[in-house]
Amino acid sequence: MLPAPCYVFSDAHLGAAPEEAERSLVSFLRALPDDAKSVVINGDLFDFWFEWRHVVPRAGVRVLGEIAHLVDRGIPVLWIAGNHDCWGGEVLTDDIGATYRIGEWRGSIAGWDTLIEHGDGLREVEDRPYRRLRAVLRHPLCMRMFRWIHPDMGTWIAMRSSHTSRNMRPRDGGEGLRKVAHERLSGADAPKLLVYGHSHVTTLERVNGSVFANPGAWMDAPHFLRVTPERVELCLWTNEGRAVEESLDR
Repeated sequence: MLPAPCYVFSDAHLGAAPEEAERSLVSFLRALPDDAKSVVINGDLFDFWFEWRHVVPRAGVRVLGEIAHLVDRGIPVLWIAGNHDCWGGEVLTDDIGATYRIGEWRGSIAGWDTLIEHGDGLREVEDRPYRRLRAVLRHPLCMRMFRWIHPDMGTWIAMRSSHTSRNMRPRDGGEGLRKVAHERLSGADAPKLLVYGHSHVTTLERVNGSVFANPGAWMDAPHFLRVTPERVELCLWTNEGRAVEESLDR
């Protein structure tokens, strides 16, 4: 169970996002101990993340420090792997202290029966080629071979091969992933709160008595979700703090 208030954000793409996105994220994370009791990073915090034996990418190092500080303050951080940061390991779990998970997470957030997933590969037809590629890239043998590449070269290769998915919203404007969400919330085992990221499209809507939410992409605009027992809020981080743009009551 993740206690309330729980803050959820996704798709910062540090390393490719503008400097302002990282500065605002550092400011946001530093302010969280005043209110947050748990935090969820729903994938693609980094545009590229990989752990060699003694080396990790440099981008976003201040953000990692703030996340570690949250954990040290007793605030649990759940990190759902995205398609850009799915090669996490001991640095994120042992050194930073996050709970790092590949695939969906089902549990309780602020008393809401919640399902969280980054959202990549969920569209049945459009994402079929990507699912085949994903199986290769996440295979242990592929990861072992990538570790043989010098980190500077490996990072260069990864950053130049990932620009399409970080810079483009889906051609369908997020409707494909939204359709997946509606189908998931029509089933017998539907959660009361379903959270996706990945599409870079902010969403907060009620579906069949449940709530579907997507905080959008922090790299585009610093949006996030704030979940309490009473409601789910879609918020924008500003110089003055949290600004609620939309909310849905339980």
